[in-house]
Amino acid sequence: MTDTLKIALVLDDSIDRPDGVQQYALTLGGYLEAAGHTVHYVCSQASREDVTVHSLARNMAVNFNGNGLRVPLPTSRKELRAFLERERYDVIHVQTPHSPLFAARVVDEARRVQARTVRIVGTFHILPDGRVSSAGTHLLGRLLRRNLRKFDAFVAVSAPAAQFAHEAFGIDCEVIPNAVDVAAFAGAVSDERPMRGPGDRLVVAFLGRLVERKGALELVQALGALPAQTARGLDVRIGGKGPLLGEIQSAIETHGLADVVRLDGFVSEADKPQFYADADLAVFPATGGESFGIVLIEAMASGAGVVMGGDNPGYRSVLGGRPEVTVDARDAAAFAVALERVLGDAGLREEIHAEQAELLRAYDINVTGAAMLELYRA
Repeated sequence: MTDTLKIALVLDDSIDRPDGVQQYALTLGGYLEAAGHTVHYVCSQASREDVTVHSLARNMAVNFNGNGLRVPLPTSRKELRAFLERERYDVIHVQTPHSPLFAARVVDEARRVQARTVRIVGTFHILPDGRVSSAGTHLLGRLLRRNLRKFDAFVAVSAPAAQFAHEAFGIDCEVIPNAVDVAAFAGAVSDERPMRGPGDRLVVAFLGRLVERKGALELVQALGALPAQTARGLDVRIGGKGPLLGEIQSAIETHGLADVVRLDGFVSEADKPQFYADADLAVFPATGGESFGIVLIEAMASGAGVVMGGDNPGYRSVLGGRPEVTVDARDAAAFAVALERVLGDAGLREEIHAEQAELLRAYDINVTGAAMLELYRA
């Protein structure tokens, strides 16, 4: 394998979508390109032109694990073989679990075209939320059993994801976590987080899809359980779109929070760092289905005061053992107590902020990207 690598980052969904797997691929790809390697994104239908994209499959929309996804329709093996003959990648890096109809066929045809001269690795991304999602993933693991033997190595984005990959797919994964470009997030913030005076309202921020498992509705219900005087001292900003918008608006009215909570709608990638940086508390009360929690790292990298997350395995793998920053979002009373504990103690917020700044170092792309390059060259 040469010093300069030609790498295909393969995903079944479109690279256009702003979801976690796409962010993972784009962040890793940016690091690899900056290091002098050639990176192509091999995916289903896509239109972006700022990176080198090969759209090799049509797709359709489905819901899985609480997410809206686009999955590929069957792709011609002959066309894939011709594409791989032409491109001759050194490394093919597949985002798993993957579809038998596209990414698995890329792997099959790569082995036929290049035999053992291409290194094929996979990153396992998911931790299912509920029995149906878990059963579906176990079934997919059985369908992919022969294909999985054609990989050289696997990683998972967290220890809980690695454990599930072993249970459902029978594969052993090294853990190389999701990453963010810490310098880029910090550099996108215009000012340092402002100091709050005695009369200033504390900013609480949520950003994510307005779907059941992300916890925006639970956040509003917890705010409604706070003492009225505490709630009036907050400026709560909810960013994101989704099917629960109407329920969230109704909950805001029911709890008398119209002067406390504002709905900011879609927040662009460019505006995301400042959205987080303005927050004294960035809260992501996901109830499950999280394999890692890249939003937590992005908020830390942007300089949010304290980052709090739902008490689920993926988020705990990032936030560590400090109990003040993990919450059972389904228990509105307990969630409210956790909010009041952190928001009512400036010294505690500073202490947690310093700890989270240290945690952040392990998730910098310069650390995880170097580990991935080692895996490519193994």
